[in-house]
Amino acid sequence: MITARDLGAFVADRLYQARTQFGHVFRRKSADRYHRGELAPVLLLPGVYETWHFLRPVADHLNARGHPIHAVADLGYNRLTIADSAAVVQRYLDVHDLRAVIVVAHSKGGLIAKHMMTIDDVTGRIDRLIAVNSPFAGSPLARFAPSATLRAFAPTDSTLAALAANLDVNRRIASIFSRRDPLIPGGSRLDGATNIELAMVGHFRPLGSQELLDAIDRVLDAAPRRE
Repeated sequence: MITARDLGAFVADRLYQARTQFGHVFRRKSADRYHRGELAPVLLLPGVYETWHFLRPVADHLNARGHPIHAVADLGYNRLTIADSAAVVQRYLDVHDLRAVIVVAHSKGGLIAKHMMTIDDVTGRIDRLIAVNSPFAGSPLARFAPSATLRAFAPTDSTLAALAANLDVNRRIASIFSRRDPLIPGGSRLDGATNIELAMVGHFRPLGSQELLDAIDRVLDAAPRRE
């Protein structure tokens, strides 16, 4: 049952999305200033119609921990298909010769990363994925979306079905998700992965929360690096 408190949280979630989206328009900055760090490189993958700025709080936090942070400007607002997006990001990893990469992704970004781990990343550049509110099983709401870009997240989509069938890479994925996500009613729990439920409600607001940063820290501190 959706409570009045949840409805209020849904509204706050949309306001957070709007502030972040418009904030990027007026504060266009690259991620180059985050490239310094001694630990494993972190690649940020935003969701559909998003830029890496939605993950700026994660960038600030992990860069302070010592991780160099990378974002792929060529993704634009992330409107390409999952397969085409994965190819763009894989080229970035190859050109910059990044290895032992930790991907931190939001929403569609998690699907792009899993596509890479399943198909594109043939040399094993990606170590693991931390996905936040990613629709691994799709979202039934996508069937009613006005654009093909969003309808691609329907549970019946062939790309999503192919990715879901690959269970082997799930052991290298941590899926972090809200207690209730208005855009992914079925949730983001992923069989065989490390699943972490946040107490928060929303699809976007968790990206700016200390609760999420603490969860990411626990994943990084607990998981051994893949040899």
